[in-house]
Amino acid sequence: MTQILTPTPQRRKDASPRRRHPLAIDARSSGGLVAKIVSLGLVLALAVALTPTLVATANWAFLIMLWAVVAVVVAVYLTGRIVPAKYLLPGVLMLVLFLIYPIILTFQLSTTNYGDGTRSSKEAAVARIVGTSAVQVPDGAVYSLVVGTQGAITTGPFEMLLVDTATEQAYVGSEEEGLTELPADTVTVDAGQITAAEGYTILTRQEQNDLSGAGQPLDGFAVPVNDDTVIKAQGFQAIEMRTPLIYDEAADTITNVDTGVVYTAERAPSGDRSYFVDDAGQRLATQSWSENVGTFNFERIFSDQRITGPFLSILGWTLVFAVGSVGSTFALGLLLAVTLNDTRMRGQRAFRSFLIMPYAIPGFISLMVWAGFWNRDYGLVNDMLGTGIDWFGDATWAKVAVLLTNLWMGFPYMFLICTGALQSIPSDLKEAASIDGATGFGQFRRIVFPLLLVSTAPLLVSSFAFNFNNFNAIQLLTKGGPFSPDNPTAGGTDILISYTYRLAFGSGGSQIGFASAVSVLLFVLTGVLAAIQFRGTRKLEEMN
Repeated sequence: MTQILTPTPQRRKDASPRRRHPLAIDARSSGGLVAKIVSLGLVLALAVALTPTLVATANWAFLIMLWAVVAVVVAVYLTGRIVPAKYLLPGVLMLVLFLIYPIILTFQLSTTNYGDGTRSSKEAAVARIVGTSAVQVPDGAVYSLVVGTQGAITTGPFEMLLVDTATEQAYVGSEEEGLTELPADTVTVDAGQITAAEGYTILTRQEQNDLSGAGQPLDGFAVPVNDDTVIKAQGFQAIEMRTPLIYDEAADTITNVDTGVVYTAERAPSGDRSYFVDDAGQRLATQSWSENVGTFNFERIFSDQRITGPFLSILGWTLVFAVGSVGSTFALGLLLAVTLNDTRMRGQRAFRSFLIMPYAIPGFISLMVWAGFWNRDYGLVNDMLGTGIDWFGDATWAKVAVLLTNLWMGFPYMFLICTGALQSIPSDLKEAASIDGATGFGQFRRIVFPLLLVSTAPLLVSSFAFNFNNFNAIQLLTKGGPFSPDNPTAGGTDILISYTYRLAFGSGGSQIGFASAVSVLLFVLTGVLAAIQFRGTRKLEEMN
């Protein structure tokens, strides 16, 4: 009887191997797995560390976004199914964090009146108004006082950390939440004063003094206890005081119970802030608050003649500055590149190295040196020319100085890109044109320059966008000046970005909401102009 042997099936060599679990460990992947686990652990640890602060400040939107991002990161990097996302996710997160979110935040601020005098919420403003009217209650409680914060020590939010001198009970008090007892195991009390509190950074006396001046965050700070009693700081003590002012949240009014006068919250004629006023229009206090003003900031730019004129003037100069800077630097850079690209030119490397020196020097150093060169009394420029021009005292001369300085700083960049573009043009084209009888200038005008523009046009667009927002050139050279006596906000050489900076952080008072509106317009203008320029670039490519 013949025995039939059935061969054992063999797995095809080209068969796909069994899919490995993403967490499977072998000698080759164990190091990468450890690095992955450590990295994800750091991400989770950061999220856990930030969560208590976000919860304490009731920042629920950020809390949700934080853990949503953590969930996405964990899902992407702990599975092997979404390989492209592993490479795209870091870039997308950076794009959202450093570009999209600032744009959204700027637009959000542009619809508010946030700035000096309007940084606090309405609740905090009401508490401050009520608190400043207080007088000491006979036989009222007295507390030892330190100020603490769960945020930054310069901006808060701030809270009073109190110890009742009679009962030695510790409290925390805020303008929004009132007075709350602190458990004994969360604070350290030494000599009747809180020296440490869980979750709080305690300000030093010097810091507390600095923040208690007029217009500072602790100016008028008071903690409401009941309808007519507040706790207010008196030096380094806090005293229970009575206020004659009662706030009715439903009616949005403040009533003086001693006089019977009712004050209603109304928008001021200026339109950018509100105050509590009586029937005759008299303000109860100068304290205002942050609120949404809709499109008022944008309307103000084009309706308030005190702003519209300077704004349009600055916009015009910004365009001149950007176009003039790009045009002059490109022209000089191209001229030098063409000159040094000639094979008959000797010492090309030495000249090229010398010409890029202004580009190699840090920009802020060059600007500060040039600021000295333009000085009227002892500047190098006036000494060499034998003149006494007040370069920074006259708006026209100041603009000339800015353009010439920017020419010095920008032409090496244009020289480099033009040199690269010229060297990339095939010599065969010029030889063919020469055979056809084209002169040197004809070759440059009809062949070299159009081809050079194709490769340099995108860089010219980016250079225009850079100079449109070239804050350093203005701030370090002229600080936006000279300024006219009737308008210390808008200077003769201000461009939109330096004007916006002065509105937001100037010594005349911060108008961050209004500055954000100008920033939004600046963003739109830059985007529109760049889009137009890129469209022209595409047409140029099609022509060539």
